[in-house]
Amino acid sequence: MDFLDAYNLWADAHAFYEASIIPSPAETTDPLAEQTAAWETRLAEGTPHGGLLRSNALFNALSSSTKLHLLHVTHALEEINEHGVLYPSGGCLVGSIYCAPLTAVDHGFRMHNLASYVLNREAPAFLKRAGRPEATPTPLLFEVTVPRQAYRGLAGVDYLRLGAIHLSIYSHLEYLLSKNERHQLRETVISRTKNSASFLALASAIAHTGATVPADSFLQLLDETIPRLPILGYLYFEALAEYLMLHSTSDETERLADLGEFNNWLYKEMIFSSELAMAGKFDLAKFRPAPDRLDSLLTEVDSTIDPKHARHYLVDRISYLVAARLFTPGQFPETWRHTRWEFDSLAAHLGPLLGHLIHRELRTFGRYPDFYFYFDQHKALQAWNYWNHMDIVTPFNGTIPKGEIGINPAYPDLEYRVWRAEQDDAGCLHPTEQLDVTIAPRLVDIKYTLMRNSRSVKLPSTAA
Repeated sequence: MDFLDAYNLWADAHAFYEASIIPSPAETTDPLAEQTAAWETRLAEGTPHGGLLRSNALFNALSSSTKLHLLHVTHALEEINEHGVLYPSGGCLVGSIYCAPLTAVDHGFRMHNLASYVLNREAPAFLKRAGRPEATPTPLLFEVTVPRQAYRGLAGVDYLRLGAIHLSIYSHLEYLLSKNERHQLRETVISRTKNSASFLALASAIAHTGATVPADSFLQLLDETIPRLPILGYLYFEALAEYLMLHSTSDETERLADLGEFNNWLYKEMIFSSELAMAGKFDLAKFRPAPDRLDSLLTEVDSTIDPKHARHYLVDRISYLVAARLFTPGQFPETWRHTRWEFDSLAAHLGPLLGHLIHRELRTFGRYPDFYFYFDQHKALQAWNYWNHMDIVTPFNGTIPKGEIGINPAYPDLEYRVWRAEQDDAGCLHPTEQLDVTIAPRLVDIKYTLMRNSRSVKLPSTAA
């Protein structure tokens, strides 16, 4: 893949939040163009907190600040200090140092509500599951100087749009597998897709033709399909998190909205609820709220949510995301009974879906886990190259501006300072010790990261 091909793929994997004010071409080959425009309007204007999609504290900081203050939570401070290096990890922010925003106030730094949840609830739960309940996660305070030439637009990486990139990278690295392994992997992916055709066809019909179906039937079929197509767990999670943040009218959600923040505790509490039993692990491929328990789960998380409205919203939204993120862009689905269940034929119509499936499968497939690190490192190199071309210093999660923001470890002349911090009784952070730490543009192996590790192991210097 040449530079232009990779550049275009990464450009398409980003959500440009200022782009909606630019008129679209009169003619378009995108069969979902009208639906996409309708969704943008519906989310921004038809929900209680749609205004936060384009006007929020994170975006204000990214577009105007000369210095950004960010929280990074680590479980390996001793190793970081010993080696003097902090490595990025993969995940929704691809290959950056995962952070959340901080705001300077008279008495320290106020944490974004996402930051406070990660530090005080999520990280301790992961350490407990890893067999280290006595360990305490350490908050690191980063001060990043934003150079004059930095991109001031709002381009966030949307990990749901990475399917085509995954497929492209695999096509270049597949010869690390034997001929038999490559055949087995292709057949596995084809089988998963073929046996999920009922759901894909249903979602496609809803998105493209406005077909109607009972919400209970749709959610039941979705639940049955997620084990075969794990990327659906991610789509389901993002749609449900989006719904909660946009539609909650609780006092706490309103308070946070006044600060320019979406209420991240809603979906975090949902993930770690007793019903989903995901505390201490973060595998969205297994995100499957039982259809008959969804209503009680939603009301438990937030009593202001209308479960009936939520279910109908999820049918429409998930169907759109399936069509927009898993089908090859510009492709209108063919008659399903005419589908040729061969890899190359499927790639022409469902390339992003196949890419997501392969990316997931490679974590456990045969000998490939030994190579998986290099697969993600290859992806990170492409991301860094794109970000540097765009002068993006601090990429953010563009699925929805929750507050997830990263530090580009490969940015030329990256200027930053880092401190160990402590939290006071009011929940504010205070820098206590400046650290001599270098951010290195090399991924840490995913098995050593805080959010992935589930065993007590000797950990290298690593990002959370």
